Amino acid sequence: MRKPSHADAELLLHLYDVRREPELRRARKWFLTDFRPSGWGEIKARYLSHSDEDRHFRMTISYWEMVATLVNRGVLHAELFFDHTGEDIVTWERCTGWIAEARVDVRPTYLYQLERMVAAHLAFRARSAAAFQAGARTARPGRTRVRRR
Repeated sequence: MRKPSHADAELLLHLYDVRREPELRRARKWFLTDFRPSGWGEIKARYLSHSDEDRHFRMTISYWEMVATLVNRGVLHAELFFDHTGEDIVTWERCTGWIAEARVDVRPTYLYQLERMVAAHLAFRARSAAAFQAGARTARPGRTRVRRR
């Protein structure tokens, strides 16, 4: 795997700035706190109606699908992205109850990039946790080793 570059860091910071945009911030907050559909049918009937909720739904899922595409295609270094966030995982968890129905209705690949990225992110977290725990067993408690050159 390639090392992260300055371009990766710049893109990551830009995506962070986009996340801070007030309307997207409101949309993400709504999606993570108030959005609790019973299924795809409710989403179609209630949320895909040119309302604020419709806009919030579309903004949130399209933002994360876009980010996932950048990560999955290697435009943004995956581990650099995974090191700093977890909102993608929580967002995907909100979709798992209705995604199968949506894929039948919309297209088979609906939110596929997000699903792939979250699977890679969870695998990265498992590897990172195992490596951290292995290192913690060899270090003295309460002390962090610092390498000196």
